[in-house]
Amino acid sequence: MNIYRRELKAHRKSLLIWCIGMFFLIIAGMGKYSAGAAAGDDSMNKLMKEMPQSLQNLFGVGVFDLTIAVEFFAILFMYILFMAAIQAAMLGSGIISKEERDKTAEFLLVKPVSRARIMTAKLLAALTLLAIFFLVTYGSAYGILSYYTKNTSFASDLTKLMASFAMIQLLFLSVGAFFAGIFKNPKRSVAAATSVMMVMYLLAVIADIIVKLDFLKNLSFFKYYDAKDIFKRSYNPIYPVISVIIIAALIYCAYHFYQRRDIKI
Repeated sequence: MNIYRRELKAHRKSLLIWCIGMFFLIIAGMGKYSAGAAAGDDSMNKLMKEMPQSLQNLFGVGVFDLTIAVEFFAILFMYILFMAAIQAAMLGSGIISKEERDKTAEFLLVKPVSRARIMTAKLLAALTLLAIFFLVTYGSAYGILSYYTKNTSFASDLTKLMASFAMIQLLFLSVGAFFAGIFKNPKRSVAAATSVMMVMYLLAVIADIIVKLDFLKNLSFFKYYDAKDIFKRSYNPIYPVISVIIIAALIYCAYHFYQRRDIKI
């Protein structure tokens, strides 16, 4: 429990910065909605249709009605997921490997606490931090959408998107923990986790832009939770199942390798 509280205290400042950043990302993105679509005309839809076809595919032109606040938010949601993935990947790798980075591993490991218990306490702290970030994001999105939405229910659509947000958080947290369990060098674990995240994001963008490369979506966690599929197209229910299996496998491997590798003192 002391390890859990210590990790929460150590990460409170960075969590506050992430929460503030997410709030301003949402409010700035939805501010563009008020500039055109909130006026009640169709000018924004027409403007988007004049873009190249590849960009139309990326932004979901013809799929979303940009005069509806929650559907405009769905376009912004890809960038919100990207921000959530960065935070989760860095948290997952950093919270495990920080003792080696800060030269405090020896102090922690001489205590009568097993490595498994250390890992468990750190992951529970990470989950708590992710939960707070999730609630701040959900609350910010709900409040801002409420401001722009008049006499229209959006709660169920927003809940679907935020469920995807939570799954992305858990996936990239497990990726970060996996690399932290393998690498002794904390810089390598953070770099590997963020590199995997960036590659998956680029694959998702390429799969949207180039129709012939649509198969790449199977290699990207971001495409498992594509707002276009969740809102308008048929969503494949196998993706959450695959996600749970991947999370369980990565966390298991993180425990396995962390308990067996040499700790850098």
